[in-house]
Amino acid sequence: MGDVLRWFHPVLKATRLGRGRPQQVLVNDAAYALWRDGSGRACAVADACPHRFAPLSQGRVRPDGRLACGYHGWHFDGEGNGVSPSNATQAKCDTRALRVEEKYGWLWVCSRESTAELPTFEREGHRFTGAFSMRMPAPLHVALDNFSENEHVPFVHTRLGWDDGHLEGIEFEAENFDDSTTVKYRAEQRWSPLLRLFDLAPGDRYHNEWVTRFDPVRTEYTIFWSKPDGARRPFVTRSTIYMVPETAKTTWFHVFITTHLEGSYPLRAWLFRAAALGLGWWEVRDDAKFLPQVADVTPAGRLTGKLGRFDKPVIHNRKLLEGQYFGEAAGVLPSGLRIVP
Repeated sequence: MGDVLRWFHPVLKATRLGRGRPQQVLVNDAAYALWRDGSGRACAVADACPHRFAPLSQGRVRPDGRLACGYHGWHFDGEGNGVSPSNATQAKCDTRALRVEEKYGWLWVCSRESTAELPTFEREGHRFTGAFSMRMPAPLHVALDNFSENEHVPFVHTRLGWDDGHLEGIEFEAENFDDSTTVKYRAEQRWSPLLRLFDLAPGDRYHNEWVTRFDPVRTEYTIFWSKPDGARRPFVTRSTIYMVPETAKTTWFHVFITTHLEGSYPLRAWLFRAAALGLGWWEVRDDAKFLPQVADVTPAGRLTGKLGRFDKPVIHNRKLLEGQYFGEAAGVLPSGLRIVP
């Protein structure tokens, strides 16, 4: 597989990294040690001392801001330059270092050779509202499958979206591109009194439109509502979910939420932003609770079994995951795959 860190990935909430002990993060089963140097700048190196491979995340930060191995004291700066205290003239003490940037309250890492740029979420009148992380107890391909369709909404979720009585009436569109998929769902929103926080009423329609990209793996969901006559409600949420493979069996979801409100309603805007963040957390939590049931029975690579009309983006996303993100050879989908209408 190619180096997935050719793109920026969010890996850790910035407040979790103080100037004390270093922290370990895993990306695609590779471990990295993060720490803050003497100036407070976040740094990251491979979490294995090049001497005898002891985990640097179990070491200490020296007064000069260098990360020291707890085994023999080899120490490193943020560029990976290493020194052996027992042999100051010894060469080749260096280790791999990553680029680290801090934005939106998160630490983002990528390869030092990469020219990737950090994302910007505030656009088209959207205001950054907040972010949260959740570990999905499933491999990346299983988590991605789940977040590539809304057919499971009536059965896994209990708040946003529709109930099972509206499944046949869902309006659904999906387009596949060489580097992404776009999806649109529309159906009547199931009613809950909590939705009055969004100024909604029974009979309103729920719209969930998203695009999934693979540089790195992330999906941007735009959610809004409309009245039965088609007029749009004034609230819009946009959630960008970065799906970061941690191990072969776990995936971190880092969710960044922006909101938009037409008109000037300061108090209602505050309530809406708080509700959007809370509901977003609960919706993702619903998925995290269910995914263990399919984590070990859903193979990677080629999809198997009978597939339905909502699975078009699932099929294409599997191909892009292997071909674009991991860098595997294209053509991982069987030519005889049958879609059951």
